Amino acid sequence: MTAAGSVRGTPHEIALLAGGPRAAVTVAVVALHLRGAVEAGAPGTILIADEGAWQDLPPLPQAGLPLDTPADSVEGQAPTVTGAVRASYLESAVYHCLDEPSDIRELVRHPDVRWALAEVRVGLADAGMLRYPLLRPNRAARRRLKLLRKAHPLPPSRRGLPDHDKLIAIALHGVPALRVLVPRFALRAGLTDRVKITEKDWPRHSPRGDTYGGNGGYFYCGSGGGGGGGGGSD
Repeated sequence: MTAAGSVRGTPHEIALLAGGPRAAVTVAVVALHLRGAVEAGAPGTILIADEGAWQDLPPLPQAGLPLDTPADSVEGQAPTVTGAVRASYLESAVYHCLDEPSDIRELVRHPDVRWALAEVRVGLADAGMLRYPLLRPNRAARRRLKLLRKAHPLPPSRRGLPDHDKLIAIALHGVPALRVLVPRFALRAGLTDRVKITEKDWPRHSPRGDTYGGNGGYFYCGSGGGGGGGGGSD
């Protein structure tokens, strides 16, 4: 597996190509969580953990104003807006929407987050990754995702993995990566569901009745650390 630091494009852009708006917002939420800015609240919700984290995020522009507006540029030339800048605005939009605990669906629907997602799409369209008029991933984007997944398979554990590499893995592999890399946070924040294990999935040598008297399906909390995982909470 090659280093994720060599991947062209942000995890947010890759997630938008691979899984759509919810995937991109999920990457933004996890990025904020890894920096200690947000945490899981009541079951299925996300809330602000660090009230001062806004200082490290760009302020959102006036409603409807695109990032490439020439207002602050020299001689009327539109400033260069990189994918990293657009990703930081997506994280900022998500953070500022959490004045009250919200679930992932509410975040995806929020106007500020939708604006930020549209800005990420602008960058992808400029890079030739989207087809018009629906702005969906084109053949080049799908080929790129296939190559990235081959070069960066699902990590077996979060141990020793840099945060950027975690975000790349989540962008490429979605829920399976969430269960390996941030299992407890993802479950409590509603980013993953509980996994139902049926009798046919249960080890053959196990008795049909479990310790708690169950007989039919079993539920697994989704905290799999994947091959032993890295110690500590996520």
